[in-house]
Amino acid sequence: MRQRRRGSIALTLLCAMALLTAPGALAGTAFAAPEPQQGKSLEQVRKDIEDLYREAGTATDAFNLAESETKTQSDKIVEIANLVLAGQDRITALKGRAGAAARAQYRSGGLPPGAQLALSNNPTQFLDGSDRLRQGEKATSDLLSEMNRTQSDLQQYARDASAHWETLEANRVKQETSKKQVEEKIKAAEDLESKLEAEQKARLLQLEADAQYKAQNAWLSTGALNGSKGGAATDAGKRAVQFATAQIGKPYVWGAEGPGSYDCSGLTSQAWIAAGKKIPRTSQEQLRLPKVAVKDMRPGDLIIYFDDASHVGMYVGDGAMVHAPRPGRNVTMAGAGSMPIKAVVRPDA
Repeated sequence: MRQRRRGSIALTLLCAMALLTAPGALAGTAFAAPEPQQGKSLEQVRKDIEDLYREAGTATDAFNLAESETKTQSDKIVEIANLVLAGQDRITALKGRAGAAARAQYRSGGLPPGAQLALSNNPTQFLDGSDRLRQGEKATSDLLSEMNRTQSDLQQYARDASAHWETLEANRVKQETSKKQVEEKIKAAEDLESKLEAEQKARLLQLEADAQYKAQNAWLSTGALNGSKGGAATDAGKRAVQFATAQIGKPYVWGAEGPGSYDCSGLTSQAWIAAGKKIPRTSQEQLRLPKVAVKDMRPGDLIIYFDDASHVGMYVGDGAMVHAPRPGRNVTMAGAGSMPIKAVVRPDA
């Protein structure tokens, strides 16, 4: 009960701050604006805008994943190119050795020195020559085998490069498709919001805060944090939280990883990089990190939201989290249960 009360108090303060800083929040007619036209209430418009931004968030995650995979494929192609260069240098060196052996054989009348000694009438020279002949044959065989292996490696590198190029192109198409979807959803949401008057926009902020407050209280009422055993943050967790909270006030920009702006997973991934641990870039990939129960979460853990894992925030304790909400909003604190929780993951498990 104490944990629930602390979380509720913290969220109340957060909502109060949001309302006090909202445009026109202190104006006497701030929340008396007429409802939007075309038969939709402002609450319905809020839900429509929220849905569009959620769809944009899903597309943003797809874009970020394609971008990450594109970088991986590009790095692999560069690695293969370096291997090809090394292989070509190796082939050149091996051909040089083979050429030197051929020239030596030509100068000796077509017989290598070992063969000439083997034909000698001197038994000692014959035995020594026979041994050298066997060594020469082995060296020639090894040289040819090495050349064949190197040639085979170069052929495999070519096949690998071709496969990576195909994947690279596929990821480029995914990026372009996702980018178009993000831009379309954000524009649709912005168009809806642009039709609102200033008073309605202020009221929209209040409705957002009310919805978050209601969801947080409903979550706390389930006893989600009762008997919490998450404990204190690790040193790395503290550094991650310090980084994330230091970004409060910076704008959400889809695909951004700082330092001036972030999207949701850009904020969490950069926070943990600052803490000394590299984690996946997208919220859907972050979902693969080790999971912990909600009652066991501790500061620094990541909370993955919605069934499609399209949003992520960082738990900071006392039932609150820090996150980059959506376009048009800044990095802020919110209730950990203000959105449907899919899972809690621990980067430093």
